[in-house]
Amino acid sequence: MGVRDALLIATGTYSNGRLAGLRSPAADVVELAGVLADPAIGWFETRQVVDAPAHQAMRAIERFFRNRGTDDLLVLHISCHGVKDDDGLLYFACADTDPDLLASTSVPAEFLHAQMGRCRAKSIVLLLDCCFSGAFVPGMKATAGVDAKEQLSGYGRAVLMATGRTEYAWEGSRLRELDPEPSRFTEAIVHGLRTGEADRDGDGRVAVDELYEHVYERLRESGAKQTPQWSSELVHRVYLANRAISLQPERAPKSRTRPQRRARRGQDVLIMVDVPLRDAVLGAVDTVQVETPVTCEECLGLGTAADSVVERCAGCGGDGLRDGEDCGTCDGFGTLIHDPCQVCAGDGRVRMRRGLTVKIPPGVATGMRIRLSEQGEVGLGGGPAGDLYVEINQLPDDRFERRDTDLHCTTRIPVAIARKGGIIDLDTFDGTRKVRIPHGVKRGSLVRLAGLGVPLLRASGKVEDRGDLMVTLDW
Repeated sequence: MGVRDALLIATGTYSNGRLAGLRSPAADVVELAGVLADPAIGWFETRQVVDAPAHQAMRAIERFFRNRGTDDLLVLHISCHGVKDDDGLLYFACADTDPDLLASTSVPAEFLHAQMGRCRAKSIVLLLDCCFSGAFVPGMKATAGVDAKEQLSGYGRAVLMATGRTEYAWEGSRLRELDPEPSRFTEAIVHGLRTGEADRDGDGRVAVDELYEHVYERLRESGAKQTPQWSSELVHRVYLANRAISLQPERAPKSRTRPQRRARRGQDVLIMVDVPLRDAVLGAVDTVQVETPVTCEECLGLGTAADSVVERCAGCGGDGLRDGEDCGTCDGFGTLIHDPCQVCAGDGRVRMRRGLTVKIPPGVATGMRIRLSEQGEVGLGGGPAGDLYVEINQLPDDRFERRDTDLHCTTRIPVAIARKGGIIDLDTFDGTRKVRIPHGVKRGSLVRLAGLGVPLLRASGKVEDRGDLMVTLDW
């Protein structure tokens, strides 16, 4: 029997400001390593490489695939930004990645493909939890059609791939990075292995194809705006784990001593907000309209009429479960309402349209998200509200174009000033500026106005020095 080895590479911190920080990779490797290394579940030998420069990540990958036997099972998990160059070649970002020097400061998919191709192991599983979006690297080629499967597929391999986004939370007076937590893709993998729910055929083992089906359905049920992708050319069916529900149960058994509370946390809500380029540069305060369930004022979320009594469900004895499933009589609550509230029909909540104030920090870009805590849907039975995520969609401007942290525009000047020189007034996002034009300037010449570009917004929420305004002269 061959060995079972897993290499987990995660990069969430980047030295280059054009790559936004990611909050999930650090948690991804901890959670996934724990379940893979569990002797009752995955029994893998695991190694973690976190926030490493490109040369260290490449060395770890090359060493991982060397001197392998044909019966070895190898799992490689990569959590980071994924970017493409102008030729469509895919790269995995590392801590020192320079978007202008991808070939030498990141892990090329071509390199990874070559290492897997040289490996003698017939069972290689590649898990890609990467953000494939040109919005993360302003000026880079958009990656709407990521062909990672085509660039990394091969005989004896299975590739599971997800897309993601950077999320930020605005709390208090500053934008801050959210606390680390596993991404939804990796969370679905960990959940399927840890609980055993990925064992679709009930044979006590979790195969790679079963894991993909579990991840796909869990993401779809969660409402995540991503569709995991799958490609497999494995020689035979590969099993990643045993079913071991009892070791790390995700859901504690319900008590049989008293009814289950009806209150449940509400769902998170995601909305898109169009932001003019001016507001993306300078920041703004905007009011967004959302329609979500809110607490019913008539019953205060209880779902009952004023004189109604909440009784223990006789079908499940107040446990909420029957034969391991939610009780069909009480929908898993353990209680029954005989006289529900007339306003909300026992739901404890009603839909309402409301306006919310959102602070848009300077330097935001398309794809970034701002979280408004507890402003999502109120839960059933008056449960706590979920969060509201506001996703930024930067609109184009008629005059200015954003290129990384610089703004570009073209302005027409009188021919006389072009020949003899002079001063012109130029309207910018920061107001009118006096611009000195040297004599004898040529058409197409550039004039730089320092500090009038786009602020650099770090993942920590810190706004650093602004780029420049580059003015092309014409007449």
